[in-house]
Amino acid sequence: MATKAPGADPPTTVDLGKLRSAASGCRGCDLHRDATQTVFGEGPREAEVMVVGEQPGDQEDQAGAPFVGPAGRLLDRALDEAGFDRGKIYVTNAVKHFKFRRDERGKRRIHQTPSKTEIVACRPWLHAELAAVQPDLLIFLGATAAKSLLGDDFRVTRSRGERIDLAEFGTVAVATVHPSAVLRAPDRDEAYRAFVADLVTARGR
Repeated sequence: MATKAPGADPPTTVDLGKLRSAASGCRGCDLHRDATQTVFGEGPREAEVMVVGEQPGDQEDQAGAPFVGPAGRLLDRALDEAGFDRGKIYVTNAVKHFKFRRDERGKRRIHQTPSKTEIVACRPWLHAELAAVQPDLLIFLGATAAKSLLGDDFRVTRSRGERIDLAEFGTVAVATVHPSAVLRAPDRDEAYRAFVADLVTARGR
């Protein structure tokens, strides 16, 4: 039986290296028990844009870095097409540990959506990253990422591509689908074009 998540407790600092080091030992929820490691955000502290996904996937969990799998490669291509400089973007996830279940043979690790409790438990890390980076633009990839800061009532399907003022964090946010949803779409080309269009809208040019 899962224990009640006590929640993350980041140190009071804007030093991303210190935050990353502290996050590596996070026990704020039960997800650390099965995950290989914490996957913290990456990118320059002076980044004007922060991209927030749901959680690390299988490849990210093994590599210890965000967005290094197929969805990450698609994201890189889409950001480039939308006119962003990928090297100047900070990328992270709402939840820092990989949540999964084993397949019937016990070999493959199947992605599972983080629970509200797990999202809330991990939220202090995202708040700490926002305080450190202070981005001008926040791009949420998928419902879990968006709900981590915009609340449970937020629907990507309803507000996709809209610019939302987040005065609390001194930034503007735009939510779109997660690139993994593009990879699973029946018409991948159409889904990709819509994804890039959302990123162009987010860029505001």
